[in-house]
Amino acid sequence: MSSTRKKPHLTDNSLRVLEKRYLRKDIEGNVNETPEEMFRRVAANVASAERRFGSSEQSEHWDTEFNSMMTALDFLPNSPTLMNAGAELQQLSACFVLPINDSMESIFETIKNTALIHKSGGGTGFSFSRIRPRNDVVKTTKGISSGPISFMTVFDAATETVKQGGTRRGANMAILRVDHPDILDFITSKRDNKKLNNFNISVGVTEEFMKAVKDDREYALINPHGGEVVDRISARKVFEMIVELAWRNGEPGIIFLDRINRDNPTLHVGRIESTNPCGEQPLLPYESCNLGSINLSHMTDSKDGKAKIDFQKLGVMVEKAVRFLDDVIDVNRYPLTEIREMTLGNRKIGLGVMGFADMLVALEIPYDSKEALEVAEEVMGFIQREGRKASVALANERGTFPYFKGSVFDKEGEPKMRNATVTTIAPTGTLSIIAGCSSGVEPLFAVAFVRNVMDDDELLEVNPLFKEIAEREGFYSDELMKTVAEEGSVQGIEAIPDKWRRIFVTAHDITPDWHIRIQAAFQKYTDNAVSKTVNFAKTATKEDVEQVYIQAYELDCKGVTIYRDGSREEQVLNIGKVNRAKEEGSAEAIDSLLTPRARPSVTIGSTRKMTTGCGNLYVTINEDEHGPFELFTQMGKAGGCSASQAEAISRLISLSMRAGIDPKTIIKQLRGVRCPNPGWEKGGMILSCSDAIAKALERYLLEKKTPVGKKVAVMSAGYLEKVPGFCPDCGGALDHEGGCVICRQCGYSKCG
Repeated sequence: MSSTRKKPHLTDNSLRVLEKRYLRKDIEGNVNETPEEMFRRVAANVASAERRFGSSEQSEHWDTEFNSMMTALDFLPNSPTLMNAGAELQQLSACFVLPINDSMESIFETIKNTALIHKSGGGTGFSFSRIRPRNDVVKTTKGISSGPISFMTVFDAATETVKQGGTRRGANMAILRVDHPDILDFITSKRDNKKLNNFNISVGVTEEFMKAVKDDREYALINPHGGEVVDRISARKVFEMIVELAWRNGEPGIIFLDRINRDNPTLHVGRIESTNPCGEQPLLPYESCNLGSINLSHMTDSKDGKAKIDFQKLGVMVEKAVRFLDDVIDVNRYPLTEIREMTLGNRKIGLGVMGFADMLVALEIPYDSKEALEVAEEVMGFIQREGRKASVALANERGTFPYFKGSVFDKEGEPKMRNATVTTIAPTGTLSIIAGCSSGVEPLFAVAFVRNVMDDDELLEVNPLFKEIAEREGFYSDELMKTVAEEGSVQGIEAIPDKWRRIFVTAHDITPDWHIRIQAAFQKYTDNAVSKTVNFAKTATKEDVEQVYIQAYELDCKGVTIYRDGSREEQVLNIGKVNRAKEEGSAEAIDSLLTPRARPSVTIGSTRKMTTGCGNLYVTINEDEHGPFELFTQMGKAGGCSASQAEAISRLISLSMRAGIDPKTIIKQLRGVRCPNPGWEKGGMILSCSDAIAKALERYLLEKKTPVGKKVAVMSAGYLEKVPGFCPDCGGALDHEGGCVICRQCGYSKCG
């Protein structure tokens, strides 16, 4: 059967991302799985759930169906499912929310549970709203409360130390109700871009607050411990502060809590207090959700030379995807018993889309147009209706979700549901790279852009739809494509016909109000929420940001995230001018960051003997008061190619550490580099001199001792995360979209 299955049509970049983050590896880090084998592994594992409700033949049938839709890149599940299904971990959920109550026991129990979830590949959301405010008296100990912000820093530090299954990074959402007494501290908690780097933060806004903003009146701040009103402050002033900070660096976002609970299908089970890290999945405490996305770029059909939406194919895909995601719930291995019980109780799934911008191009419809709004509502309305039909069919076949009685669906004469929610619009940054389509419901990233490759070479990449149209219409040329990449937009380039300039608009060509209108159009037919970034030009004013927040509220969105270009000292697009650091001041900023600190006259360190295939390599690491400072190497036998290369590597490492680069980043780059002559020592194989140096540095860091016996303050934030335009994994450009950050070169995502 497997020999007749089609191979997925993957781009070079798709393969790079799969090899780096998804395909299984052996103990030495070598990829030992193909993309076809990955899809077969996932399909077989998920389809095994069918045996609980039918026969082995039924399981085999759905194995084939699930494999087919993934291999065709018509549908992809969230990343943990691709990574872990059929593997030892078997944790398949992307989203979790954990409760935090107002006690030291609850707080640190949640920190422990967070570490378990991050280790398994998931992201976590929290509400810190139940924690009493700073300086509140703790009656049991007669002490003073440190408040929710202080505990956020503890969660942040814990996240930093956890390697998320080796493939995904820990990501958190922190939400604080707008009526919490510490709300002003929360709003300003990320004013410094170096703090709380493992958190997205959003203010939990109430209807009462928004009415107070509109009426320019005060509202009450309420101590969650006891419920008394402790102060009244101007809603307008607080709202302006939220806008000010969002304008400065993109955070905090806003979550409309009352609106989310208005649509909470199981309010009898509990109120929703938080969301997952990107805000699109509101969840009850201890609840998780499995997400997946249909590739809309594959859901059109050309007849008589004009593309139309293929609703028949889309309907079939929705039915299969709902069944797939429901099966995931049953084969999932949950990190906590409480999460298992709550997830199985509501059986929430989140079916969304990617490739919306590509679909619009195929239909020859501009993203910022009334027609695009109509397509958004038509497509998402169809997906929601068909998704609920599929859930009803599963309920008839398998039974309703256990918490159905008392839910919004528990009405006389109404059909039963298998799943409490069916639809969610998630960010699909990495998945869309694999599928070769635009991300989520975002506009096009760029029509043409420059990708950095080895040896400082640059590779020009052109949107395949634009290239196809340009060649067909006769205006394609390599020089024109370079111009588009240099400008970052087709707007204003006379060589491109007006019609295609109008259709090929990118994120920064579109005014913010159109971003929100598209988000609202999808939200209208989405059970959960929509992850979307509203992009602003660098010149945008605070008043522009305020208008979008008001518009999001008026259009019935469930939250909003904005990003003003350049506001976080990270460039959004890896396109001509940005890529070459020609923006005013950027070259100087980089130069100042890269200035190595001076060498003191005396340093203290240690030397390690490493056994390589070329002989013993002695690695000396010295430190100053800031941590590791320089590294020297000496081969057992002087001279020769190996010795000279080791010396060159050590000089570059020394320069990097003196310039402030996190040693862990250096280890990540060097570890696993192979040569023809590996060496063996107690504890494992040394693959090369580079690998030996990396392991020596890693062992040094594990000891973490200064000359006076104190722990070395190892830099944790990651140097590259502070440098404009760089991905901390590969050095590529970062793009803000879907409420998150994505690197299109390697698939790194700040949200996991």
